[in-house]
Amino acid sequence: MGATVERGGVNFSIFSRHASSVTLVLFSPFTGEELAEFPLESRYNRTGDVWHTFIAGLDPGIGYGYRMNGPKGPSHCFNPDILLADPYAVALHSPSLWGGTELPSPDFFRRAVVLQHEYDWEFDQPINRPLADSVIYELHVRGFTRHPSSHTIHPGTFRGVIEKIPYLKTLGITAVELLPVAEFDEREINRVNPEDGSLLYNLWGYHPLSFFAVKAGYAATYEPGGAVTEFKDMVKALHSAGIEVILDVVYNHSGEGDQRGPTYSFKGIDNSVYYMLDADSHHMNFSGCGNTFNCNHPYVRNLIMDSLRYWVTEMHVDGFRFDLASILGRAQDGSVLACPPLLEQIAGDPVLAGTKLIAEAWDAAGLYQVGVFPNWGRWAEWNGQYRDDIRRFVRGDAGMVGKLATRLAGSSDLFQHSREPAHGINFITCHDGFCLQDLVSYNEKNNRANGDSNRDGENHNFSWNCGHEGPVEDPEIVALRERQARNLVTLLLLSRGVPMILAGDEMGRSQGGNNNAYCQDNTVSWLDWEEVEANKGLHRFFRLLIAFRNKHELLRNNSFVPSGATGVRIDWHGFRLGKPDWSDESRSLAMHLRSMTPGGRGEDLYLMANSYAEPHEFVLPKIGSKRWQRFIDTALDWDESIAEPDVKRVRTGQKVCRVEGRSVVVMIAKRRDS
Repeated sequence: MGATVERGGVNFSIFSRHASSVTLVLFSPFTGEELAEFPLESRYNRTGDVWHTFIAGLDPGIGYGYRMNGPKGPSHCFNPDILLADPYAVALHSPSLWGGTELPSPDFFRRAVVLQHEYDWEFDQPINRPLADSVIYELHVRGFTRHPSSHTIHPGTFRGVIEKIPYLKTLGITAVELLPVAEFDEREINRVNPEDGSLLYNLWGYHPLSFFAVKAGYAATYEPGGAVTEFKDMVKALHSAGIEVILDVVYNHSGEGDQRGPTYSFKGIDNSVYYMLDADSHHMNFSGCGNTFNCNHPYVRNLIMDSLRYWVTEMHVDGFRFDLASILGRAQDGSVLACPPLLEQIAGDPVLAGTKLIAEAWDAAGLYQVGVFPNWGRWAEWNGQYRDDIRRFVRGDAGMVGKLATRLAGSSDLFQHSREPAHGINFITCHDGFCLQDLVSYNEKNNRANGDSNRDGENHNFSWNCGHEGPVEDPEIVALRERQARNLVTLLLLSRGVPMILAGDEMGRSQGGNNNAYCQDNTVSWLDWEEVEANKGLHRFFRLLIAFRNKHELLRNNSFVPSGATGVRIDWHGFRLGKPDWSDESRSLAMHLRSMTPGGRGEDLYLMANSYAEPHEFVLPKIGSKRWQRFIDTALDWDESIAEPDVKRVRTGQKVCRVEGRSVVVMIAKRRDS
């Protein structure tokens, strides 16, 4: 499928079951001028539902698109006047610059480019790091380096990410999870910021126009298909640094909207095949974005599989996070399938066998499948329950101690059956919602700048402003917010499962209370790199805690059942040993992690979490000839709150530990001579 360069020319193939006529249109790669039209004859240029032709004498770089005609009716959107993009195109003639409007013609965005897959990957190979050993860093390609403070030569691009690889490596993360990099139209929003009149852009890119083409606006230089090469350069450089690349992919809907939306590709090629339609031939909207892709239609399923294989084989990515993945489990009529063929095919595909598969296990229509997402032992899930439970415990809600224990131990209530702790992707924050600084600074969202009267964004954030809404200079409130941030980060990185960090949280980045900054292509969303120094204590805390997790295997143990020398045992305690308080009134818990290495040579970690406002004393377990050393005390100032790897902090008292109000203390057991 698509445009394939062969000896002597290019072969073009496109699917349409209901089209009555198909015309291939060729364009100059330099001027955009139309060169020729080739009507495809059904008798000679159609095999089944595939329309195809070979054009001799063409070279890579030529532009092309299709015009299609077909039956009229509510379920079809055929219009021969509209140029259509090839769904299999690996590059589109989109604007050269982000937000650019200088287009030779209105349909320029729908024109594809013929590319030849030639690239020197040298010795690049998949890293294949076990998921349990991963620390994921979610970032937006443009927002990561667009701010002038990034001091990158190519801000806001794939090359900008390359320039920041030393920073990522020092931070200690093992994988970047990139918000969508497939082509989309950032100019589609027709609103302005009511506060200053500035244009709003689709920054996040969750309205794809293609499942193959890389976003041209993320390239540093413009030439047709140049973004493909620059993306590959970025992947190769990240792999060289030991960092995997996970893509956030959107197969549940497209940027064409419903029957009132624009036509770029799928809608004009075969609307009734590509989209779920109701009895009135209107687009079903399980995505909340106007349409729902017909993912379990046999042909559409093949398209998605081909796209995934392309990103793995041609672009060398290491895994995928599937946006609103529960939609991928719906039948063509919208009902929920017990055994969805697409999800099973992805799980069992031999090309994808080494990739990481992460589901956002819900959709916009209320289907919530965290813990019950069809998995075949392969699918991991964003653990939304982890996010909510940890937030609620840290802010001091009642009845959260039992849930805290479950989340710290790997969410066995969700993943124990046929899966392992690493199938849960733990996170406190992500692109969607409050960032870490705002989580401890705001009780209410502040999305007025989005131009939707503050109606968009989540209303139930489980946040706490520590006594004052928004920015504050009161040193006591500032100190409490810093402590709460340390509490959240500590619990995240010391929980079983895979931690995911939102880019900028380690810098103390704030979005001013905006918890849905999808349209804020400005300093609200861009990382201000001067904050690394301004909040160096927080950055150091993240860095040392990530290093600690990467070093200590007992935190990455990937089995719910202890077995032999590789197992980990978890004991729960309260203020007294063996006496955890599971009551609704309780707001404290202690966790003793013990490696089951024979002979007592294993590691011990003791975590005490206190979300009471007042301090409490916890009895420490006896550990034989070892001694407890303090690793973390979130009640202390930044310089003292976490220990450097080579600093010994042996407690003089080995029986009782005082844990201040709203704080977490972590001890590690060391031999007396270590």
